[in-house]
Amino acid sequence: MPKLDLAAIATNMGSDYPAPFHEPIGQRMRQRLGDAGGLTQFGVNRVQLPPGCWSGQRHWHAKEDEFVYVISGEVVLVTDQGEQVLCAGECAAFPANTPNAHHLVNRSAAPAVCLEVGFRSLDERVVYADIDMVYDATADAYFHKDGAAYPR
Repeated sequence: MPKLDLAAIATNMGSDYPAPFHEPIGQRMRQRLGDAGGLTQFGVNRVQLPPGCWSGQRHWHAKEDEFVYVISGEVVLVTDQGEQVLCAGECAAFPANTPNAHHLVNRSAAPAVCLEVGFRSLDERVVYADIDMVYDATADAYFHKDGAAYPR
């Protein structure tokens, strides 16, 4: 596979979370490097977090392992166990079906860039620990924890 041209890969801003859950993620920039490289068995995303931005709502995956590597800058990893600072060159791993909700928050004054790596499960379920939301990949939709769907 030839070298990927980062400048030619689309950058998606924000998230597709229903309101108001999308707000802290509004300035997140994500490039789907795995998709651009034709990968089908796992995904790789380059994520840029400006100061104050979150990587996503705190969550855990039922079927997918998740790995995060900080390329530049500094982020705070927030998990059920508390908070840890991750600097460039540091990483974290989250095994599938381990209910340890996590996300990254950029509390620094400079942008941070990370890589997210994960499996591409077609029947994934993501649980958002702090809010009334789950994601069902088979429906490609967000639901309340009681099963009621969020509007699209």
